[in-house]
Amino acid sequence: MEALNTYFAPLAWIAGGWHRNVRMAIDAQGHWLTVEIGASSESAIALDGPVIPSLVDAHSHAFQRAFAGLAERREAGADDFWSWRDRMYGLALKLSPEQARAVAAQLYIELLKGGFTQVCEFHYLHHAPDGSAYADDELAMSWALADAAADAGLGLTMLPVLYARSGFGEPALRTDQRRFRSDAAWVRNAQQRIAAAGRPLLGAGVALHSLRAANDTDIRDLVRLVGDDDLPIHIHIAEQQAEVAASLAQSGQRPMQWLCDHAPLDARWQLVHATHGTREEIEQVGATGAGIVICPGTEANLGDGLTDLPAWLAAGVPMSLGTDSHVTRTVIEELRWLEYGQRLGLRQRNVGAAPPRQESTAARLFELMRAGGARAAGLRQWGLERGARADFLVLDRQASGLLGLPDDHLLDGLVFATQEPAVRDVYVAGRAVIREGRHAEETRIGAAFAAVMQQVWG
Repeated sequence: MEALNTYFAPLAWIAGGWHRNVRMAIDAQGHWLTVEIGASSESAIALDGPVIPSLVDAHSHAFQRAFAGLAERREAGADDFWSWRDRMYGLALKLSPEQARAVAAQLYIELLKGGFTQVCEFHYLHHAPDGSAYADDELAMSWALADAAADAGLGLTMLPVLYARSGFGEPALRTDQRRFRSDAAWVRNAQQRIAAAGRPLLGAGVALHSLRAANDTDIRDLVRLVGDDDLPIHIHIAEQQAEVAASLAQSGQRPMQWLCDHAPLDARWQLVHATHGTREEIEQVGATGAGIVICPGTEANLGDGLTDLPAWLAAGVPMSLGTDSHVTRTVIEELRWLEYGQRLGLRQRNVGAAPPRQESTAARLFELMRAGGARAAGLRQWGLERGARADFLVLDRQASGLLGLPDDHLLDGLVFATQEPAVRDVYVAGRAVIREGRHAEETRIGAAFAAVMQQVWG
């Protein structure tokens, strides 16, 4: 097969380490045809800095980008996840498909600049504001997000969400959750339609909102409809202590314990947040092959708590990163928050490292998130390797955290010492979508986003 384009990187991060003089050829489908180390630069396009893989953003609620920065005032005696959620629902009841597209396009450009080139969209804003299905196409909101991803030029894994009740033991949704209504058949149909659309860079899995929002019958029905299809299955789990208490009151089991005992967990499943779990639960999850998705920026913003990272690492559980509510939107900040939260909680340093191996904290966490993110998005490969999609970042060696660092410390500097944008160029499927820090459509898309913010918030 003939290469469509061939690039040359003087330095590239491959399989967990830096390598010099890397020649990378891309095929006509936008995948790596060859990746050669110690190769010639002849007849190749030279890249202007060190090259690393991008990452997958494994958990996104795109519409919540329009709420970032608008919930940072305490309006009562106490403020927590639940009071934030009630205010967020006010936004969820406002957005049209056109407005959702404008918000998501702005977000997706920001995520590209932040080092993410594939997004798992955990999508439950299904219906019109009055709760009825859109007349022309009940998937109007899903297509709006797919259009936004195409506008920005990144990959999207749509995850239509089953959302059937307002809480443990409740028979139905609250009035302010009316746009979220769905059952297993609706979700499976949405997934199949999106997957069959044939759009470039668009795939689909399924999701259950949480054990609060889906009972055991809902879970069994969706699992039965999915069958043996190899597609991602995501669920929020154990994000809040109140959720753990409600689960214990309802079933006598903690959320992850109940899920392991009642759902056929396997490598397709992704447990989002997984914040409050015992060592026994973590070992149970580890035995199933399921992965977890950690969203450090949002979990900090909402006061969720800190997951037991050392226990997850010891159990060998695949993990990935998500930006969730999008108060933070960069690979660097999510990785930094992940490690710094652990340092603050445990009063230790380099919690994510793996001594006695000579592997840095940044290197270990980055590689875990690279591999885990591919699984979360339903992709077989990810990174600078033959057969993977040709997504990559070109770093700015003159950025403050990278300037003057030895080569083997560049990833450490990127995660823990960079205070300004350090990603120069971003490529998706071999095509540059960010050049020298800018997207070709960012002025137009930014203006559309600002207009929606004015319409919604006045």
